[in-house]
Amino acid sequence: MTDHTLPTARLGDGGPEVGVQGLGCMGMSFAYGPTDADASRATLERALELGVTLYDTADAYGAGENERFLSPFFKAHRDEVVIATKFALSIPPDDPTKRIIRNDEPYIRQAVEASLRRLDVDVIDLYYMHRRDPDVPIEETVAVMADLVREGKVKHLGLSEVTGDELRAAQGVHPIAAVQSEWSLFSRDIEAGVVPAARELGVALVPYSPLGRGFLTGSFADAEKDLTAGDFRRQQPRFTGDNAAANAALLAPVRTVAEAHGATLGQIALAWAQQRARVHGLPVIPIPGTRKPARVEENTAATRIVLTEEELSLLEPIAGKVAGARYADMTFTSAGRE
Repeated sequence: MTDHTLPTARLGDGGPEVGVQGLGCMGMSFAYGPTDADASRATLERALELGVTLYDTADAYGAGENERFLSPFFKAHRDEVVIATKFALSIPPDDPTKRIIRNDEPYIRQAVEASLRRLDVDVIDLYYMHRRDPDVPIEETVAVMADLVREGKVKHLGLSEVTGDELRAAQGVHPIAAVQSEWSLFSRDIEAGVVPAARELGVALVPYSPLGRGFLTGSFADAEKDLTAGDFRRQQPRFTGDNAAANAALLAPVRTVAEAHGATLGQIALAWAQQRARVHGLPVIPIPGTRKPARVEENTAATRIVLTEEELSLLEPIAGKVAGARYADMTFTSAGRE
């Protein structure tokens, strides 16, 4: 039974209706240091009670372990949730800094079957191409994905980290329900090309890392000093050394706005992300990740915060001052190909 406290938005013209905030599940078993399975399960249940219906995972998260972990929750609530997972990216266990990307048909077909088995479902609600291989025409990749829809293995298609032109080319082959890209007070490169294309085509935007991987909440100030050795954020340039110190100083206006609303830094960052829907005129469903029930309560409460034009103006310059790139290798992102 859900409280349905969240308003809803539609993923694409013909996609499912979901709560305006989803849940990123990667950290429940991958990337962000030690995990607590019981707390993560409680977080999933609490999110559903609060009206969160879009749950995001990928086959790359823990080499399939994240999909396996989520499977019992999805099975218990199959008619209440929208399952989003992804293919195309793998991370060698012996070198977590390396990325292998494949968009070819044999790989896609192998990947979807493996995800269906791990999730223990008959169909995936939203299937994303996780990263783009420029050596494979995107039209060919989306044609294979469209076949999966016709075969009943997938309901709707999504793309992650694509450019505006790539989105237009994909939409010419099959309707795209959602584009997932990093979008936050710290990361706004998609506003140049991807966001206008999505608005034009009726595609929803699903911002990942809307909390700047936790940095925008103030929960850590320097990844190398504050986070455990296996934490993925220690590899990201903007969270270490001089970059981290410079970026921590950029949170001052976020604190000012938070104090005015009696809110947390994270809630202001999420309220900003939620209001991109009104600012840009398209559906926006952020997927902040957490593994604590109290945090998902805090995050969903941000959907009720409305920032004034004056507050938005105060936050506007932040992204342009951020030191360091999102990833050490940006060639795998839409910004690296724009």
